[in-house]
Amino acid sequence: MKIPRTPSILGAALILGAAAMIHTAPDASAFSATSKAAVIGYLRSITGTSIVSGQHNKEPAVAPAQYTKQVNDVTGQWPGLWGGDMMFRADDVDNRQRVIDQARREWANGSLVALTWHACSPTVGRTCEFDGGVKTPISNAQFQQIVTGGTALNQTWRSRMAEVVPYLRQLRDAGVPVLWRPFHEMNETWNWWGGRPGANGGAKIYQQMRDYFDSQGLTNLIWVWNVQDNPAGGWANYYPGAGYADVVSVDVWYKNHPSTADYQQIQSIAAGKPIAIAEMGKVPNAALLTTQPRWAYFMIWSEQLRGNNTNAEIQAAYFHPRVLNQGEVKLP
Repeated sequence: MKIPRTPSILGAALILGAAAMIHTAPDASAFSATSKAAVIGYLRSITGTSIVSGQHNKEPAVAPAQYTKQVNDVTGQWPGLWGGDMMFRADDVDNRQRVIDQARREWANGSLVALTWHACSPTVGRTCEFDGGVKTPISNAQFQQIVTGGTALNQTWRSRMAEVVPYLRQLRDAGVPVLWRPFHEMNETWNWWGGRPGANGGAKIYQQMRDYFDSQGLTNLIWVWNVQDNPAGGWANYYPGAGYADVVSVDVWYKNHPSTADYQQIQSIAAGKPIAIAEMGKVPNAALLTTQPRWAYFMIWSEQLRGNNTNAEIQAAYFHPRVLNQGEVKLP
């Protein structure tokens, strides 16, 4: 489960310092416009030999590279994958353009781009707080209304999705493929979309979003399906199917690193698709990188970078010979 934003006593300082935190592009773009197929092919090609380093950048949207900058402060390296979020609070929703602009910068710099969306429940307002908005219980009856065409909740949800489409189109038009991870941790119940196994549960709302976004011409999206490493297992009960997921991923929060059983379960579901650690708080160590070599990328969650790791641990991860940082990710 994700950690909501801490009280923003530093908000003004972040806003004033946002420009300094933006990782600007070099004179010439490291990556040119390319297709999602090229990125998927690349992730397949490094499977078993290398892993791309990644860093998420949580809110506020006015500083969409603040944690990526922290990686550079500690290691002198930039992550090979930049992660952003479409978010939920009014100020972050109003600043989504900054997130998209940063995604373009990071792509130009030579990093892969990943986006997550902590969406407000259709049962609350267009913008919301984490507690009572993203993290909120809804009944099974309400969920079924959300995924049933023609209902008021379904129309509300479609309007929320429609708001995101123009931002993702900007990245499509710029030739930026996006590792798009909606409805993350759908085997958990902290979020409004989660804890609903079976064909009419999390799998269905995921399928519906893909069908809708495909109809909107978002051909740049690499669809990342995601669960959390809870001990209950049964992750396949939430899987939308091979035709809907391009990458199969797990978030590691119950433990520091994926267990052998986690690693095996994800590979079984993926059936040859690239696999990834989409969120983790503890950087990979040499043991993980040696014993679980098929992860294609990892992404450290925002403030967990320095809150849960020593500088020596971060440096060891970024300088491990299997880890690919910005400048080492080579697309065809």
